[in-house]
Amino acid sequence: MIAIAIAGSAAAAAATALLARWLPGWIAALLAAAVVGGMVAAIVWRALVPMRALFRALAGTVASYRDGDFSFGITWDKASDLIELVDAHNALGNALREQRLALVQRELLLDTMVQNTPVAMVLVDPAQRIVLGNLAARRMLGEGRRLEGRAFEDVLATANPAVREAFARGGDGMFTVGSEDDEDIYHLSRRSFRLNGRIHELLLLRQLTAELRRQEVQTWKKVIRVISHELNNSLAPIASLAHSGAELLRRGQHERLPAALATIEDRARHLEGFIRDYARFAKLPAPRTEPVAWRHFIAQLRTQVQFVEELQPEDGIARFDAAQLEQALINLLKNAHESGTSADEVRLSVRHVPDGWRIDVLDRGSGMNDAVLANALLPFYSTKRHGTGLGLALAREIAEAHGGRIALLNRDGGGLCVSLVLPS
Repeated sequence: MIAIAIAGSAAAAAATALLARWLPGWIAALLAAAVVGGMVAAIVWRALVPMRALFRALAGTVASYRDGDFSFGITWDKASDLIELVDAHNALGNALREQRLALVQRELLLDTMVQNTPVAMVLVDPAQRIVLGNLAARRMLGEGRRLEGRAFEDVLATANPAVREAFARGGDGMFTVGSEDDEDIYHLSRRSFRLNGRIHELLLLRQLTAELRRQEVQTWKKVIRVISHELNNSLAPIASLAHSGAELLRRGQHERLPAALATIEDRARHLEGFIRDYARFAKLPAPRTEPVAWRHFIAQLRTQVQFVEELQPEDGIARFDAAQLEQALINLLKNAHESGTSADEVRLSVRHVPDGWRIDVLDRGSGMNDAVLANALLPFYSTKRHGTGLGLALAREIAEAHGGRIALLNRDGGGLCVSLVLPS
């Protein structure tokens, strides 16, 4: 390019010298300037044409990247500083292309998982139209047909009545489809989230029949083992002592009969209480809630078991089934005494919290390890030699029947806190 410029300058100088011989000086100067300017413009134009093509190519690839097409690259074989810009641009394109490929592969994997999961999944937009329905949802709600684009209300209109009723109730929950002899149990879960700035709802229908059947069988087996164990523990000594009593009577050793009969009575009473506790757990009625003053309730509770109270506020009134809650708290307070805690360290704390009332039963026993904490609220789980495993389970049933919850946690410095929260 420099050589061309030099040659052009020499040619311009020669032309200027020639014109100067035949024309006046000022005309010759103007003509010479015009000739030189035209030649310089031509030289500059020839130099800028490739760069203009490069800039157009860069603008085109950027537009393609914006549209999601990363398949373009630029070739530039001229020796200049622009080669670094071209290489950086091509490297960006390669990186975007690899990221897009990885994203597409993840989307394909996610779609495969969503479509083939046994959980029926339906995504509904704010207008209540179905955006996505996987294969399980098509089979359950659409008789195998596609659900996308259809009004969710129209799909529900042709669904099983039990499904319609479950959605009509709102929120999460379980429901049964089919007859009593051939039924399937489902769990409905509903979650809302924002997608592209709009609120969508994700509906999940999971079949639990097989899982619940397995759990039911395992629970019945455990119930039978516990009942058999308790019955054997009581009936075996009763039978043995009855036989011994008959022998004592036959031998005329009447003085030893009262001890044998007392032991028989004790084991019979224990068995009676065991069966009564099971019946109470199995037949727990729905709570009959009514306004109850905490001060009066605690005073009544103190006549049956000893504890130190903490009540805030003093004149608090809550709504619950007094008989059921009393039954739950007596079990918890007795457990606290049985933990080895002295009577003056067994505390019952009742205080008002934003979401209702919190009731804490606190002791200074040895607490529970992680395995016991994870299982203590399950029915029939007990670490006591003669425990039925129903005390904490019954407290949980009563709390949840009131719309509340129960939790266990170890205390700093030793001991256990059993916390019940009841709604206002």
